[in-house]
Amino acid sequence: MTAVEQRFREFKMPDVGEGLTEAEILKWFVAPGDTVTDGQVVCEVETAKAAVELPIPFDGVVHELRFEEGATVDVGTPIISVDTDPGAGEAAPQAAPAAEAPAAEKPAAAAEPEEKEGRQANLVGYGAAPASTKRRPRKPQRSAPAPSAGAPAPQEPAPAPAPAPSPSPSPELNGSGRTARPLAKPPVRKLAKDLGIDLETVTPSGADGIITREDVHAAAEAVQAAREAPVAAPSAAGTAVSARERRVPVKGVRKATAQAMVHSAFTAPHVTEFVTVDVTRTMKLVADLKQDPELSGLRVNPLLLVAKALLVAIRRNPDINATWDEDNQEIVYKDYVNLGIAAATPRGLIVPNIKDAGAKTLPELASALGELVSTAREGKTTPAAMSGGTITITNVGVFGIDAGTPIINPGESAILAFGAVKLQPWVHKGEVKPRQVTTLALSFDHRLVDGELGSKVLADVAAVLERPKRLITWA
Repeated sequence: MTAVEQRFREFKMPDVGEGLTEAEILKWFVAPGDTVTDGQVVCEVETAKAAVELPIPFDGVVHELRFEEGATVDVGTPIISVDTDPGAGEAAPQAAPAAEAPAAEKPAAAAEPEEKEGRQANLVGYGAAPASTKRRPRKPQRSAPAPSAGAPAPQEPAPAPAPAPSPSPSPELNGSGRTARPLAKPPVRKLAKDLGIDLETVTPSGADGIITREDVHAAAEAVQAAREAPVAAPSAAGTAVSARERRVPVKGVRKATAQAMVHSAFTAPHVTEFVTVDVTRTMKLVADLKQDPELSGLRVNPLLLVAKALLVAIRRNPDINATWDEDNQEIVYKDYVNLGIAAATPRGLIVPNIKDAGAKTLPELASALGELVSTAREGKTTPAAMSGGTITITNVGVFGIDAGTPIINPGESAILAFGAVKLQPWVHKGEVKPRQVTTLALSFDHRLVDGELGSKVLADVAAVLERPKRLITWA
């Protein structure tokens, strides 16, 4: 490894999940010229499973961010380069005069080392920027040392000062030949991302071609005006142009969810069964548990008792907790339950799971459920928390939905949908009375779960919710 390679280190996109191949850069926390230390978080990325913060494993000064926010990057691709010895860039110009002594005898040979030295200085952000393909620096650069009197004149004329940015500047290229990122401060980049504005389309008005907040707002107003404009008449070719549509790339969690659901729906033969049940006693128990000192400060709600009822049903019917292994043509029965809870988040649907949920007491289950939900809402669920699930609950009732036909999570055998609890007329002890009623729907993989087994599991869940005292005798 050369000295330059040792000095400039690249941090590559890691595999932050289990075999993931790509991730989207959501946000940069550093910029070129910033000092970073080992373990410092430099960016946040979104994989097919979750949003993850990436710490850098070495010290130095940020030299280059290789990708814009919003870019999808393959695992193993360098995303940032760091100068681990920034002082070396300042020492090089001081050594230049000594190397110029024999210049009078060999003018051509003397010019070549100086030219190479100039390129190296520009690489780390020092010296005068030549008219090359290097991206424009964020911070003002220091001028390169003037050649000594004995140095020969350069073979090519010195580059003219760069003209002031025009209203429509031509794109610059960085050292790799890619179009350089528009110049803007991190808060301005975040504003543009929030407003859905591509900085490549914004005309800069700041000094040195920097995009300002006012530039972004102006671009956003122009886009809004275009959307509100009437639909244009068909062109001569017969193609109508409309601004009343919005296209969003499919990536990240949404892309992974779509692929998983399609795979599950067209691989596992789904069967869904429904049961409507009187949960008045369960709702009373929820109210009592909220007053229990042992559960003080914990998340106590109907979903907690639905989860406990499902765990009891699995204990009574353990064959429901299995996986179909297509490659080996085997059914894998599991003696543990990693209970998945489908959660709607700003990034899309995710299904984190509670590890060994079947072995937890009610307070432990309440604590784990509360932590799972709050972590998902904050967007901090890790890929590990979403791996290894064995069976899932989806609570569609929170949206006022009575029932549905949920799609099984890939690698699992069943999913239980918990509908809205509503006050309805119900026959209770021979009389029609208002009771709190809900509908449960169980989808299962008919390759490994027969109708009898699926019906027994659903009936047991309903029986526990109808008479929650069964938790004492069945659990």
